Amino acid sequence: MSRAEAAAPETAPVEQQGLMTHRQILFVIFGLMAGMFLSSLDQTIVGTAIRTIGDDLHGLDHQAWVTTAYLICSTIATPIYGKLSDLFGRRPLFIIAIAIFIIGSAAASFSDSMYMLAAFRGLQGLGAGGLMALPLAIMGDILAPRQRAKYQGYFLAVFGISSVIGPLIGGLFAGADSILFITGWRWVFLLNVPIGIIALIIVGRFLHIPGQSRKDNIRIDWWGASLVIVSAAPLLLVAEQGREWGWGSLSAWACYVIGGLGIIGFIVAERMMGDAALIPLKLFKSRTFSMATVLGVLVGFGMFGALLTVPLYLQLVNGSTPTESGFQMLPMILGLMISSIVSGQIISRTGKYKMFPPIGTAFMILGFAWFSQLTYDKPWYFLSIGMVFVGLGLGQLMQTLTLASQNSVGPADIGVATSSSTFFRQIGGTAGTAILFSVLFSRLGTTIPDGFKDKTLAANLKSALADTTVTSNPNNAGILDLLKQVQTGNTAALGNALNGDTSFLNKATEALKAPFLYGFAHASVSVFTIALVVVSVAFVLSFFLRPAPLRTRSAMDEQAHQNAEQAHQNAAAASAKAQVDADAEETDRAALAAQSAANTMGSPVSPDTGSIRIPSRD
Repeated sequence: MSRAEAAAPETAPVEQQGLMTHRQILFVIFGLMAGMFLSSLDQTIVGTAIRTIGDDLHGLDHQAWVTTAYLICSTIATPIYGKLSDLFGRRPLFIIAIAIFIIGSAAASFSDSMYMLAAFRGLQGLGAGGLMALPLAIMGDILAPRQRAKYQGYFLAVFGISSVIGPLIGGLFAGADSILFITGWRWVFLLNVPIGIIALIIVGRFLHIPGQSRKDNIRIDWWGASLVIVSAAPLLLVAEQGREWGWGSLSAWACYVIGGLGIIGFIVAERMMGDAALIPLKLFKSRTFSMATVLGVLVGFGMFGALLTVPLYLQLVNGSTPTESGFQMLPMILGLMISSIVSGQIISRTGKYKMFPPIGTAFMILGFAWFSQLTYDKPWYFLSIGMVFVGLGLGQLMQTLTLASQNSVGPADIGVATSSSTFFRQIGGTAGTAILFSVLFSRLGTTIPDGFKDKTLAANLKSALADTTVTSNPNNAGILDLLKQVQTGNTAALGNALNGDTSFLNKATEALKAPFLYGFAHASVSVFTIALVVVSVAFVLSFFLRPAPLRTRSAMDEQAHQNAEQAHQNAAAASAKAQVDADAEETDRAALAAQSAANTMGSPVSPDTGSIRIPSRD
């Protein structure tokens, strides 16, 4: 070793050896945070205001279509964005996603019917698919797997802030008759326009990723893109509307058949397209990617079961407003943030993450087991303990499964691997929502009548009905009317009482509504029990996840390193070829010179034939 080599400083940290400095990485993250804030804030605001919107547009019974359109379009768009970003670069696709979302938001604010709103929410969903998938892919581009944890807190802060202020802003807009001469709820969508423009400016200014450009000889998988729509749209549609239609109805069966045929066609098309496929089948040859995908589906099932059922429980049973329920979900958000940051730091320092899927699913099991002990009279702090457990589990799982998926593929497939992972997790969440909500509302037909049979509740109800101050209270008019229907023989009214407008419970006397709350609490326990079983399956499967060692370079640096090595190999091959050509040319020149000399001297020796033996005359 030379003195210069011996005196050389130690190797710089990995992130400083790459194409981007820490400062440049932070600028890119600011751009990603702006896009993620736009998407996450929109979902919490709209969820809070949707009932007010439905009332104003005289289409409360059609509000499910607003959610369905957004969900279908965003889910289907997710893998398409991932593949196109691999081909054309992340930055232009992210800008397109934000622009589409802004246009859809502005258009939604002019809706004069629920069907028009559903169409424009679908347009928003086409943009939201990119806002959900591309930031994770870009993180995989610019950061080595072990370095991503250092920046994870920024994204969780965005998620946490939007989760807290979203319901507050949504409730404020929904409760205002007009703001600046515009109907209050329309600002739920108009607010996205200035936020989106700011996000566009930040992304345009800071989101620059070195080395990314449009690839040559591009093959676009048109068949795959078409068939993913044909297969996913009907199945997502029946998942959202199956409870309304009936799971065995003609419409539901049409969706099953079309979706099934679409899946078969999609697999055939992807096999034929090979590496150019929208979701290359080669990804599933990796056991790590396949198992991470399965776990993502199961975790998505449980996650949506918690995120949708718990707020509904808080509003119906605990009597919280939508805004209050948003704040009351903070224990889950805090648990998620804490566990994600802690697990991320451990991964960053050790490079190991195999332990987190089992630990994360174990925490979720504890959370759902805790929820399964709910009764209608349990206070909020009882639920908050279960929320913390579920949040601690989700925080370890969400980033770890994405990390495993990204780490199992080469740098050229980071986008499609990330979007595919997100796509299947959303599919699991949609299936979980459909199944768990169907169980919830079907169980009400049994659990609410059971509440009226409970001796204590029945005695309290009887005493309340005998009190004239209770029966004359206008706040009890709705629930008294329902009880009269039951007394006249319409017992089915009890099972359907909470399957629609539940405002009759607002401010009603506790003794009158207690059987309904009892019934909803017991139906919710059934939901949490199913989620517990599903997450328990994920816990067992998590031990079969065989994660590959974390790479020490980001995808961008790996690609640059591969390009440099390829260029070096090409240069070496060209140099070797040039040397061979030079040697051959020198040999040819020597041979020609020898031939010329032989011809001049009349020598019988030919350079081409070798020496010629001349017989002796003696």
